[in-house]
Amino acid sequence: MLTVDQRDAVTILTLDDGKANAVGFDFITALHEGLDRAETDGDAVVIGGRPGVLSAGFDLKVIHKGWEAARPLRRDGARLLARLLLHPQPVVIACTGHALAAGALILFAGDTRIGTAGDFKIGLNETAIGLPLGPFALSLARSRIPNRYLTEATIQARIYDPDAAVERAYLDEVVELDALIDTALMRASALCELDMPAYGIVKRRVRADTARDMVADFDTDLRAEGWLEADA
Repeated sequence: MLTVDQRDAVTILTLDDGKANAVGFDFITALHEGLDRAETDGDAVVIGGRPGVLSAGFDLKVIHKGWEAARPLRRDGARLLARLLLHPQPVVIACTGHALAAGALILFAGDTRIGTAGDFKIGLNETAIGLPLGPFALSLARSRIPNRYLTEATIQARIYDPDAAVERAYLDEVVELDALIDTALMRASALCELDMPAYGIVKRRVRADTARDMVADFDTDLRAEGWLEADA
């Protein structure tokens, strides 16, 4: 599920379940482990998926069991996304293809998001498949999507190609596949030139309210978990 590679100060996390990179419990555990490694071994992190897909969303085998049965997965997914949003290091997402539902939320939680040119689908398709977006997902979407696109992107489940996804703030730029990882490494390395303690503090100050909103339904205390430690 997880491959870790170190390139100077940048930790590269590659997630690959051999299929659609569904966000299930194994995916969540793997990405937490990767973020732990990044905090120990590097100054920035690049997160990518398997060729053709970053993630197609939550594991529908669990989600279709019903709201309460799926609550543990939704809770753990929200906590992972909140952690990713507040990760103290620069987080560059290398979007290797499709990014739907929870895959799109991973893009929103990154700092710099680089997409792959091609016939790929990016967006929040939950309404189209009969799954109302949860409060944690909407809080994260509102924090990134320009207001004029919020209705089409959330309520109307509009799906975008990579170029259109840039305008809707899912991505920051699009490059050819053979340049994706090198570009992500370049962006991450440039961010490493900033003062890392200050970077983490400012990120928490900018994003703390969004992270708290995301996990409010699950009674998670981010400060007790160490994600919102004091700025001193």
